[in-house]
Amino acid sequence: MSEFGGLAALVTGGGSGIGLATATLLAERGAKVACLDLDPPGEPFLGVKADVTDDAAVRAAVTAAAERLGGLDILVNNAGIGAAGTVEGNPDEEWFHVLDVNLLGTVRATRAALPYLRRSGHAAVVNTCSIAATAGLPDRALYSASKGAILSLTLAMAADHLREGIRVNCVTPGTADTPWVRRLLDAAPDAEAERRALERRQPMGRLVTAEEVAAAIAYLASPLAGGTTGTVLAVDGGMQGLRPRPDDRR
Repeated sequence: MSEFGGLAALVTGGGSGIGLATATLLAERGAKVACLDLDPPGEPFLGVKADVTDDAAVRAAVTAAAERLGGLDILVNNAGIGAAGTVEGNPDEEWFHVLDVNLLGTVRATRAALPYLRRSGHAAVVNTCSIAATAGLPDRALYSASKGAILSLTLAMAADHLREGIRVNCVTPGTADTPWVRRLLDAAPDAEAERRALERRQPMGRLVTAEEVAAAIAYLASPLAGGTTGTVLAVDGGMQGLRPRPDDRR
């Protein structure tokens, strides 16, 4: 039997980028996969449409996915949005919206999935966090606050649900080459210069890929990682821990 054979997974924000790469990898490894998104993909996935800021819609989508898939064993909380600005650069309305999507969206999806996860013998929750949670990045106060909350929430959830057999972990990607990042680059005055700056910021000298982040998520979700919970796994090209000399960078 394949690694995820017989298991059912739900990926929020599964319509593109890291979410779609994760859904694709889980399906390739044998999982039945549902993607929750404002614009969910079609086959081979079960697409369920919902806005993670709408609790009733999230509950209905999670229930529909679980019923169609025969339960839920894996939840990947990947839906999220970005924001630029210092602590004074975003109005209250934007703070509320980003926290509503990034933090409360994770809460809503998890809360709706817990009754199904409790019945699984291989339950795993993986949250998509960010290097912004553990490293001070300029002009990212709101985004960093939302992802810092996700990191703390991950650890609290891991403790809360340990005895229920539900593992909870998160990944902290560096800047990834995704459609969202490409849109940010396109909006910059000099997209090529901005991309080079982002690449230089990561010790490996390049952006990480959505597929690399997906591989880390799949590891944490896998029954093979049954001894891993409350873990923060960095996929950031060495940004968190390495301080190479400039001439060491590729």
